[in-house]
Amino acid sequence: QVQLAESGGGLVQAGGSLRLSCAASGRTFSNYAMGWFRQAPGKEREFVAAVNWSSSNTMYADSVKGRFTITTDKAKRTMYLQMNSLKSEDTAVYYCAVAAWVRNTPTRDGLYDYWGQGTQVTVSS
Repeated sequence: QVQLAESGGGLVQAGGSLRLSCAASGRTFSNYAMGWFRQAPGKEREFVAAVNWSSSNTMYADSVKGRFTITTDKAKRTMYLQMNSLKSEDTAVYYCAVAAWVRNTPTRDGLYDYWGQGTQVTVSS
């Protein structure tokens, strides 16, 4: 099993920044990806960004390109999401997830096997 612990959410004004962290523990895999998803009230969960742990290839949703950056600290098994120029529409619960045994960088949530508990991000306008 893999345990994921997110942190860093909070309340921020529009135009501000936040950095989310996702620390992984437990089982490891030779090939895997980690991703960020979010779910706003009344909406379906959507892809935000992902990184392949081996290749460091990254993927971003169009809505966050140029504003969000995903990075990793492999020694700490931690993934970060730097969120800049935040907008009210970024308000959501943000989840990190692991897709095991993949060589690419999935964007579909159905391909992810392990999920964190989520952290709330609220952007006030």
